[in-house]
Amino acid sequence: MAADTIADDPRPYHVYLAWFGPGLLKVGITAEERGSARLLEQGAVCFSWLGLGPLMAARRSEELLRAALRVPDRIPYAEKRAVRSALPGSAAERAAEIAGLHGRAVALREWPESLRREPYRPVDHVEVFGLAGLPAAVGEVSGLVAGGVVSGGVVAAAGPDLHLATERG
Repeated sequence: MAADTIADDPRPYHVYLAWFGPGLLKVGITAEERGSARLLEQGAVCFSWLGLGPLMAARRSEELLRAALRVPDRIPYAEKRAVRSALPGSAAERAAEIAGLHGRAVALREWPESLRREPYRPVDHVEVFGLAGLPAAVGEVSGLVAGGVVSGGVVAAAGPDLHLATERG
């Protein structure tokens, strides 16, 4: 994560918009060499790159976009989990919010000159995560105790979350 790096990190960084469900969008940065790994770790249902450049320019852009687009740089996992079973059916529907914000973002004149704007190219992770047709969650395991058991079949995995199909007796 870029927050743990030094200010003069020479690696290029991507600025991105990530979508987790209706109304749940965030802006962030990640080292270019990581590709979409950061988005997979966060459980981003879909995303698009916004720009590419030096770390400090990426950080400035992230702050600019948070303020200009009124999107956060963090979304709690509980909010992400709450919407996963009610995602729009098509990749185009899921990416619609990102499309509008992407256009507004790249049109801003205040971008640092050293950050190259990226074209809108949405990437959808519904199939990767196994979220298509996911039923609503009925519970959450927040910790395990000695002798405790959690059982079921994994039906989806998004970010740090595993969605299990369980038998209820």
